[in-house]
Amino acid sequence: MTIMYHEGNRRLQDEFESRKIADRLEEKLTRTNFTEDDKAFIEGRIFFFLATADADGRPDCNHKGGMPGFVRISAPDELVFPDYDGNGMFKSLGNIAVNPHVGMLFIDFEKPKRLRVNGMATISRDDPLLAHTVGAQLIVRVKARAIFPNCPRYVPKMQLIEPSIYAPQAGVEFPEPAWKNFPDFAPVIHPRQPTYPGDAPKDQN
Repeated sequence: MTIMYHEGNRRLQDEFESRKIADRLEEKLTRTNFTEDDKAFIEGRIFFFLATADADGRPDCNHKGGMPGFVRISAPDELVFPDYDGNGMFKSLGNIAVNPHVGMLFIDFEKPKRLRVNGMATISRDDPLLAHTVGAQLIVRVKARAIFPNCPRYVPKMQLIEPSIYAPQAGVEFPEPAWKNFPDFAPVIHPRQPTYPGDAPKDQN
């Protein structure tokens, strides 16, 4: 066992004779503290992919988005991000509540470039950052176990057209997605929770 590898990784590395390069990649690129470049890259992203699993190890992968800076480096080995109003399923955060292990993938499709963060997550409704994070209903903190870049060779080059209009911003009213008014969902939609001071729950009817 190392920070990066377990027996399953090692078996395949040995079968494909890649243990030496795998060890070198861990030695040279894997870290447990964020660098200044990591900080700039992560805090400049408007989305990332979040992998979680339930208590039985059944996986789930989700997309989390916001405006640049919605994910912040809060300590040398910790990052933090808000949970915004969603569909109420709580697939990712529900998994974290029973299994704190997470994997995060940050991608820049224009460069391209990617960075991965594996660690342990906690969720809170009482985090002091809630009062300073527009649109947040919960705060998630991730203690990094392994931070490492990946070769971007298979990342397609793509161009951003515009950010999501739903990403919370200071001084901007948060629109509701149209699906919340569909006949199948409108009668049972959950109320938006109060978040940032002055962000009152909206009428869902």
